Amino acid sequence: MTYWLLKSEPATYGIDDLAAAPDGTDAWDGVRNHQARNFLRAMRVGDRAFFYHSNCRRPAVVGIVEVVREAYPDPTAFDPASPYHDPRADPRRPRWFAVDVRLVERLPRPVTLAELRAEPALEGLLILRRGNRLSVTPVAPAHWAHILAMARRPAP
Repeated sequence: MTYWLLKSEPATYGIDDLAAAPDGTDAWDGVRNHQARNFLRAMRVGDRAFFYHSNCRRPAVVGIVEVVREAYPDPTAFDPASPYHDPRADPRRPRWFAVDVRLVERLPRPVTLAELRAEPALEGLLILRRGNRLSVTPVAPAHWAHILAMARRPAP
């Protein structure tokens, strides 16, 4: 199993939106960065990802999702009514991909960006890199376990 972090703005699509989807399952689509797209294409059924709320009052890891469908052409790229439409997208040679994820759990408590930054054990976590704006990043197993432990202990 590989671990990931999926970042979304809760005002656009948050964990509550995923929870409200049928069976808590929905497409993770609209990714328009080549490196993040490549990470999506590397995901496999059964991989787990942290659901991270970004660009909000308290950015934080808020839940865990599981990949239930591997990468497929992102239909929003071909939909002129979608905010993620790409007029250069060609269904015969797709350039943008989506995966389907299912909500596994909301964490017992959010683990804030400030908490993540304060943990020396999380050095190298991509979301903490200065200038990182990727919405999909891999997470090392040791980082995954450490963040889970943080979520299960009382807030500082």
